[in-house]
Amino acid sequence: MLKELFNLTLIQHTIRTATPLILAALGGLLTEHAGILNIGMEGMILLGSFFGVLGSFHFSSYLGGIFLAALIGISIGLLFAIFVIELKSDEFIIGIAINMFAGGLTVFLLRSIFGVKGAFSSPGIIPLPRINIPMLSHIDFLDTIFNNHSIFVYISWILVILVYIYLYKTPYGIWLRASGEYPEALETAGVSSKKMKYISSIFCGLFCGLAGAHLSLGYLTLFTENMSADRGFIALAAIIFGGANPAKTFAAALMFGFFDALGIRLQVIGIPSQFTQMIPYLATVFALFIVMKRHMTKLKRKIPTI
Repeated sequence: MLKELFNLTLIQHTIRTATPLILAALGGLLTEHAGILNIGMEGMILLGSFFGVLGSFHFSSYLGGIFLAALIGISIGLLFAIFVIELKSDEFIIGIAINMFAGGLTVFLLRSIFGVKGAFSSPGIIPLPRINIPMLSHIDFLDTIFNNHSIFVYISWILVILVYIYLYKTPYGIWLRASGEYPEALETAGVSSKKMKYISSIFCGLFCGLAGAHLSLGYLTLFTENMSADRGFIALAAIIFGGANPAKTFAAALMFGFFDALGIRLQVIGIPSQFTQMIPYLATVFALFIVMKRHMTKLKRKIPTI
């Protein structure tokens, strides 16, 4: 039984399930550094999933799906920024509103455009291409783990490096972090903190839109109602667990992806789905408990004893 669970296929599935979490978390950590906690990522992923399928189906091209998913992500990210930054609205309320709006809009459009309820699947949906690296095909375990994944799997790995370089090795990254930590000092230096917050929110929307496109065109080739399945919140947990550091957040997303993949594998050996679907969320709660305990320990060390 253990051999059926813990094998190379589990690692392969971990990489696939972790990809939307990685993409969304990379966007969310940008807003986190800019001093904005974006809980609207769940809705952004869901909208990216729907418009990814819509674009792929109507344009008969996965590029059309990527374009529409990216466009809706950027649009919602900009809308979020206008309400939170320009109009000074509460970021939690706006995030919840985006999630509710996305859930209702996708259900409405699914029935209005495709005339179906629950899910839409069609041979006309063009999936994301899968990449095969010839040099890895000669080594069985590398071929199983790293080959034949959606193109977004490899893009997400590259983005982790690029976001790290952007945040810690470029002046723009310093400005972005300063916009959340020391906005007054940034303004004194002649750089608009508001502009940096806008940029972070737009990129968050873009990355969440791409996460949705991977979910509906790379991981699956269909759209179902509420298919984001709280991945936006799990991505937020990965950001918190990883301290908004791209490398650590990447590792946290892989961990949550592992538990998601493990839940799916447990169904194969006959474990009821009602139990296995709980596993990623239990792992999320446990991870946040560790973060909180670690934070409380640091606070106790800082408080002087009398």
